[in-house]
Amino acid sequence: MGLLDNLKARLSPAKGKVSGLAQQHGDKVQHGLDKAAKVVDEKTKGKYSDRIQSGTGKAKGAMDRLAHKDGPAGGGDTFTPPSAPPPAS
Repeated sequence: MGLLDNLKARLSPAKGKVSGLAQQHGDKVQHGLDKAAKVVDEKTKGKYSDRIQSGTGKAKGAMDRLAHKDGPAGGGDTFTPPSAPPPAS
C-alpha cells in the first residue's frame, strides 16, 4: 500500500464527519465568508475586489461540494463570480 493510499484510508472517516458538519452549518459558514470578504474588501479599499470575490466564490463552491449540495451557492449571493468559459488549451 502506497503512502497516498494509506493517507486516503485514514482520512476517509473524517471526510464523512466534515460533510455532516458542512450540511449542518453551511449557512453560518457562508455568512462568515461574506462577512470576512466584506471586511477585507473595506480594509484594502476595493483594490483587490475581484480577487476577493473570486476566492469567496471558490470557498463557497468547496463548501457546497463538501455538503453534497447540487444547487448554486446561497441565493442572492453578491460574491459569487459570474460563470466564464474554461480557458482554451
